[in-house]
Amino acid sequence: MTNQPWWWKWGEKLLLKLLSSILFYTAIPLPYLNGLDFQEVAHLAPFVGLAIGGILGLCDAGMNYLGMPVLTRSALVVGVWVAITGGLHLDGAMDTADGLAVGDPKRRLEVMADSATGAFGAMAAIAILLLKTTALTDIGENRWLVMMAACGWARWGQQVAIARYPYLKPTGKGAFHKQAIRSYKDLLPGLLLLFSLSGLLWLRDGKHLFFALGMILAGIAIATLTAAWFNHKLGGHTGDTYGAVVEWTEALFLCVVTILGS
Repeated sequence: MTNQPWWWKWGEKLLLKLLSSILFYTAIPLPYLNGLDFQEVAHLAPFVGLAIGGILGLCDAGMNYLGMPVLTRSALVVGVWVAITGGLHLDGAMDTADGLAVGDPKRRLEVMADSATGAFGAMAAIAILLLKTTALTDIGENRWLVMMAACGWARWGQQVAIARYPYLKPTGKGAFHKQAIRSYKDLLPGLLLLFSLSGLLWLRDGKHLFFALGMILAGIAIATLTAAWFNHKLGGHTGDTYGAVVEWTEALFLCVVTILGS
């Protein structure tokens, strides 16, 4: 076993990192293997996002094949969306909304750490789920690709928040992400991956060049501005705001795509 070639060891390490990322960011049941390391899962967050979007696309295509109306299909897809992530990011968005509703900035982190959901957290969850459902209902073409792009850009936005802004707690669920994403160079693999996804749409049909470029610009802008807005409100980020960046980027990206599609 010690004489394994370098490419085998590299592939084995990458596989373990991928499985660690999937186990950390989703509720997809996978066998636990020795050697899993969750310290660098943030590196593959955009790839996990594309995988989630691909699963959603398959579910959507199956329901469409059965003749399910688009509104019902969109609502079920959003439900599966929450289930796949185990509500991890949605919970963060709810906690963040509760924290931002507090007038005293010094108490915001304390409120966010409270597991009880307040009125503002519930309203944020309702708004996010409604935006996703209605936007998906208005997207008629390339739904699978749009969902993959939404999930991918949202998690790239999380990487931007990790790399660009300070982490506000000495410990916490997201503290080790700061050690994994240390510079803007760590954002490039996810960025290139998402560029390739939009390029796939253009290669499939040249008339979609404007749509593909629009998705790239929308993804970069929404992910970056969402991360910046939460930093502006709190002076940094926590694990909860990382989840909020993911949820709001997904929802707002889908809304913008409805404009591009028209």
